[in-house]
Amino acid sequence: MELEAELVTANESSAEKTVGPCVGASILEPYIGMEFDSEADAKNFYDEYARQEGFIVRIDKCHRSEIDNRIISRRLTCNKEGFHVRGKNDKVNPYRKPRVSIREGCEAMMMVKVNKCGKWVVTKFVKEHSHPLMGSGVRSYRTTESKDKRIRQLTKELERRDQQCQQYRKLILSLLETVEEQNKFLSTKVEHVVQCVKQLENDVQKPLDTS
Repeated sequence: MELEAELVTANESSAEKTVGPCVGASILEPYIGMEFDSEADAKNFYDEYARQEGFIVRIDKCHRSEIDNRIISRRLTCNKEGFHVRGKNDKVNPYRKPRVSIREGCEAMMMVKVNKCGKWVVTKFVKEHSHPLMGSGVRSYRTTESKDKRIRQLTKELERRDQQCQQYRKLILSLLETVEEQNKFLSTKVEHVVQCVKQLENDVQKPLDTS
């Protein structure tokens, strides 16, 4: 009986230490030393924890092995981590409102590294956020990333259409200028013809008057 009790205790301790993607109705708070079977399990766990707490996960930096280039550590952060920095090549469209950055310098994060046994272990965890949380049921980072990608696609499409409209506008203005020049030319020609006809009529009328 004592041996069975020890086995049960050992199994329970192991189950508490290695966490899968789903740990029940209430998600445990990450802690240093928590283990996962894979990087995907760690991501899924932190995503579910984020849903429960009310923030969105951003998959951040990773570190690769110098031997075989496989990922050996991963940093998972709040999507409000860091600050948006405009690149040198970023173009500013004066006709379009600049996109509002959601980053607020939040430092909440979870760092996991793979150990010698192949387990992914939490080596650093920062719980506190620098902003109010949104409550449970928040969308996962996958949904957010998918929508962000769609927004970027639509933005590029709008920019492309805007460039097309500018080209069409230039073409129309060029055509209008050409039409205006042609109208002036035709008006001049018509006026010249009218003057010639009048002159011809006068020349014909003079002999008649003399007779």
